[in-house]
Amino acid sequence: MSAAMLEVDDLHAYYGKSHILHGVSFRIGAGEIVSLLGRNGVGRSTTIKALMGDVAPKGSIRFKGEEIAGLKPHQTARKGLGYVPETRDIFPTLTVRQNLMLGEKTGKAGGRWTMEDMFRMFPVLKERAEAPGGVLSGGEQQMLTMCRTLMGDPDLVMIDEPTEGLSPMMVEHVGRLLEEIGRRGVSILLVEQKLTIALKISARLYVMGHGRIVFEGTPAELENNAAIRKEWLEV
Repeated sequence: MSAAMLEVDDLHAYYGKSHILHGVSFRIGAGEIVSLLGRNGVGRSTTIKALMGDVAPKGSIRFKGEEIAGLKPHQTARKGLGYVPETRDIFPTLTVRQNLMLGEKTGKAGGRWTMEDMFRMFPVLKERAEAPGGVLSGGEQQMLTMCRTLMGDPDLVMIDEPTEGLSPMMVEHVGRLLEEIGRRGVSILLVEQKLTIALKISARLYVMGHGRIVFEGTPAELENNAAIRKEWLEV
């Protein structure tokens, strides 16, 4: 297995007095695509927020060998951890091009991604480069959010429900972008409800239930484990 890009050990998180994460542990190798699956409300988004510093974490979060638990989100981002939230936080009054430029890290030259890469992968963003982000469809805004995060050249990108509410064609686009990210050596932690995309692109999968990891394995192992799917994934 490749060297660990991210190692999470015994992670706990709380909202007020509510104990949401109960000792979550997992790892992601360099350049590896890993999915975190589970029903709504089991703690998947909280896990990402705790890693990013949006929610106070208890436990160990080692990123590229360095302990980052307790850092603020902007400090975490500077270390090379990218985050694409479910809320698609684009700037609606800025143009597509300006939104992408905001993602660039100041003083970091020669990153893996250029504006031209984004336009090549998503011609629709090129066509609408000078249009305000607010006029894009939901799917186009999702692409823009992912591309803006990539412009910061993260070593690992955490993506929360990227295919939520998208048309089947857009879901395929997103799947192709995720595979391209992986090919460029960037690790991915994908939080996703759609099993199909997770099974297709992930090297390994973790399933969460009640704030804990209840399964870890390959896509094939999950496909062969009907009991886990029935208990923790199927609606």
